[in-house]
Amino acid sequence: MQALRTAASGMAAQALNVEVISNNIANMNTIGFKRQRAEFQDLLYHNVERMGAQSSSQGTVIPTGIQIGAGVKAGSVYRITDQGTPNQTGGRFDLAIDGRGYFQINLPSGETAFTRAGNFSLNGEGQLVTDDGYAVQPAISIPQDAIDVVVSKTGLVQVLTQGSPDPQTVGQLEIATFFNEAGLEAVGDNLLLETAASGPATTGAPGDAGFGQLLQGFTEASNVDAVSEISALIIAQRAYEMNSKVISTADQMLSVTAQVKS
Repeated sequence: MQALRTAASGMAAQALNVEVISNNIANMNTIGFKRQRAEFQDLLYHNVERMGAQSSSQGTVIPTGIQIGAGVKAGSVYRITDQGTPNQTGGRFDLAIDGRGYFQINLPSGETAFTRAGNFSLNGEGQLVTDDGYAVQPAISIPQDAIDVVVSKTGLVQVLTQGSPDPQTVGQLEIATFFNEAGLEAVGDNLLLETAASGPATTGAPGDAGFGQLLQGFTEASNVDAVSEISALIIAQRAYEMNSKVISTADQMLSVTAQVKS
């Protein structure tokens, strides 16, 4: 009975849906996290009677036909890149992007990764780095005698030193944008990699046309909405239960058929 396989595909699809939702909920407090959404597609159809086929020698055609679907499959898991709420932290090295763009991070492999998580720190050499010690690009080094650090909305990094009333410029931050942000590959640790689907990175200074501005002393919150995720979880659970009910019903029908005596 095809209904068994069809319902099984529905259960597998909803199980994937729940996994995506659970990952969203797990990352509700992850800085710069972007929620994901599972999207589904129907499977191939069995044409019992094809619409448009001739039904008589007079040229009459079948208006609708008979098509029986084979179930559902996962089409994609789409990343929704809406901006999260900026949270004020007061940290001198906490940065949030207000608008489009990603910070550039230099990985140990030599690759450039991208992130919206701007909770940066200084390493032992005074370099601006992520929680894992990966350097921000372009490299920013803060001198040891700095008593304050100011990052402008346009990414200009300046420091104040003891005995000097004038700020000293130590670097210029750049951010990157992509034609298709959803095509970036997530690799964990709040990092994303460029792919053929995302297109090449376009870099520029914050505040330039098409680029967001920086907010010092802020981090970007996850864009996960708890109410929406719980609602989606309930819908997925009910859909899973209904597909399970179809399997039980099909099993009962097969059981009745098996008990028919000649």
